[in-house]
Amino acid sequence: YSLGNPCQIYLIMASVSIIYSRKCKKTMDAVTWIDGDWIEGNPPILGPMTQSTWLGSLVFDGARRIDGKYPDLDLHCERLIKSSESMGLKSPKSASEVLDICMDGCLRFDINKDLYIKPLIWAEDGIGIIAPDPDSTKLAVCIFPAPLPEGGMSACLSSYIRPMENAAPTDAKAAALYANTGRAVREAKAKGYDNCVICDHEGYVAEFTVANLFMVKNKIVYTPKPTGTFLVGITRNRVIKLLEKLGIEVIESRIKPEDLLEADEIFCSGNYVKLRKIVKYENKNFKNTPIFDLAYKAYWDWMKTI
Repeated sequence: YSLGNPCQIYLIMASVSIIYSRKCKKTMDAVTWIDGDWIEGNPPILGPMTQSTWLGSLVFDGARRIDGKYPDLDLHCERLIKSSESMGLKSPKSASEVLDICMDGCLRFDINKDLYIKPLIWAEDGIGIIAPDPDSTKLAVCIFPAPLPEGGMSACLSSYIRPMENAAPTDAKAAALYANTGRAVREAKAKGYDNCVICDHEGYVAEFTVANLFMVKNKIVYTPKPTGTFLVGITRNRVIKLLEKLGIEVIESRIKPEDLLEADEIFCSGNYVKLRKIVKYENKNFKNTPIFDLAYKAYWDWMKTI
């Protein structure tokens, strides 16, 4: 097997997943690995005295199994370790070991199930309570069925903003960051939209609540320039490479909210949705999405090759 792609070593094991799942008398909703064991359901693994429960230092990552493929799973495991280091945690496992655990857990489900793969790292204890104690760091991996969202989505501009990099752990996929985006989603849904665009502290477009943003104008693709206020997504980087390979120009730039109203297309990328088009932004509807369609096809064509 090629060591260049760690996921390939597990392809022959996929058939085991089918046999295993057919022998099961029930369909599992979720499995979680912790301390060397797999537990079904939603085990109570963080307590009220756990430092990360109390003070928000937990980090996680999200990856997927789609159509039996594991797009960029190795990169997601590597980012998990980087996030933990940013938060002052010390992972008990390396990225490759986390990858092994993720793959083992996925084999417990029918190979035809699309899965969400969520490794988590947190601290049990604190140094002087507030700071996480790196020597108390723990790891869990939660895996559960999660079909890809279908169709496009609507979005509006949020009144909430992304924090500055020196005001929050924006360089990590930290659970603490999602409380504010949760408020933004509630605001959007109250207005009748599915999601919303969030700006940075200078008023420039940063991202959607949980996905990176792309805007098309005159067949050129624009995406917000990284400023330290949002994570540069793994799927975002993959999409940029695929578009450039097709000869489509992609420019990282500062995008004003009003620019979105002049866009020919808007779409997003993220691990949970992969690629999803925006069918309505504020009061503007988008019917034709040729660049998105190309990006979507390119991503799925690429995924078939891994």
